[in-house]
Amino acid sequence: MLILTLRTDNPQAEIGLYDDHKKLIYHEWQAHRQLAETIHLQILELLKSQGKDWPDIQGVVCYKGPGSFTGLRIGLSVANALAQSLNVPIVGQGGDDWLQKGLARLAGGKNDMQVLPEYGAEAHVTKPRK
Repeated sequence: MLILTLRTDNPQAEIGLYDDHKKLIYHEWQAHRQLAETIHLQILELLKSQGKDWPDIQGVVCYKGPGSFTGLRIGLSVANALAQSLNVPIVGQGGDDWLQKGLARLAGGKNDMQVLPEYGAEAHVTKPRK
């Protein structure tokens, strides 16, 4: 089972491809404010480096937080959209061992259907000026 992994809560984004629990390739890049512009290209490049394409993805594991509002929002939007469009299971996991736990949950047949971010704090909403 080809699994795509994503972590986008920091300026340094991380993506990987796994064959079940076996790491095929893992890539980190300084995405910072260009995450929305670069994430799809980075995923495609990672897939192509392994002789794969979008339809070869059979599952998605993503880091759901806590972390940066914008980074999590972008990364989870991409992960959810990919899982839905490819009709594959998706699991979200937090914590230091998110990857191992996420891969294990996916291997165990879990499917979160949609992963929502956990920001780690309440939103700081300002009052309207008018």
